[in-house]
Amino acid sequence: MGAVSRILITGAAGFVGRACVAEARRRGLKVTAVIRGPEPAEWVGDAGIAVLKADLADTACRDHLGEAVAGADAIIHAAAHLGDQSTRHGADTVGATENLLAVRGAARLVLVSSITVYDTMRLSPGDALTEESPLEDPDHARDPYTAAKLRQEALCRASGAPLWILRPGAIYGPGRTWHALGGVSAGPLHVAITSDGELPLCHVDHVAQAHLTAACTDPGGIRALNVIDDDLPTRGQFLAAHRRITGWPGLSVPIPYPVWLTLARLLKPLGDRLPGLLREPVLRARLMPLRYPNVALRAALGGGDTAPFEELLERAVREGGT
Repeated sequence: MGAVSRILITGAAGFVGRACVAEARRRGLKVTAVIRGPEPAEWVGDAGIAVLKADLADTACRDHLGEAVAGADAIIHAAAHLGDQSTRHGADTVGATENLLAVRGAARLVLVSSITVYDTMRLSPGDALTEESPLEDPDHARDPYTAAKLRQEALCRASGAPLWILRPGAIYGPGRTWHALGGVSAGPLHVAITSDGELPLCHVDHVAQAHLTAACTDPGGIRALNVIDDDLPTRGQFLAAHRRITGWPGLSVPIPYPVWLTLARLLKPLGDRLPGLLREPVLRARLMPLRYPNVALRAALGGGDTAPFEELLERAVREGGT
């Protein structure tokens, strides 16, 4: 495959998709942006962005999607459902991927997956979560989102090389600085589940940079990489920085991770009636203290943080609020 000049990006109007479009244009690449809803205002007047309106969950999209794919050198597949509805995951994540793969041809594919695919029930506090860590079983996954991302990865693997599977951690940036990896909030009160483990953050611009570099790089087969920033705060450091910069949360009650884990185990007989963070598989995936090295990412795609974590957080709040 020669030099890349046009990228097709699905889910292009989403948080990650828009950042990928912006990064592609910064690099002088033309973009075919596949979207289902309105066109973002910042694209209007940019002759380097061709918009394709398509519902990837509908098999009727295959004909015109196939024509667009034929004109692209690489594909970044960011389309997926982010909620909890199993039927939407089946259509918008799994079904959409099947329709894309049906017309993919030989184009290099970069899948936007997620770090949630790892089976943290087989890890222990203090372990390093790496590309070699065990994956969950999609038939027994802890939630519909994880199951769908695992099935999406499996479909892409089965379609053949060349393929990059990139697994971002907790993505933040302008308009999205808070996440579900610090505890649980109720109104002005935040219950912070504390530990000395790293928070697997990745700024959305860094996510886009990794995906565009992958799209322009031959994986030599099928490669999976975790996309994690270099400067990772602990949950306590993140909470303190977020409070200093935004004023929220104003009231926080710290509960050590081992105490919360004990509570979750005591409540286990209640099963699926419990909120997510009181079910051990979800709790361990989101809050167990782990290490998140990004050695494989840097070795394969290079790059690096564009600024320290707190500076990036301040910039995100300044540009887009919380």
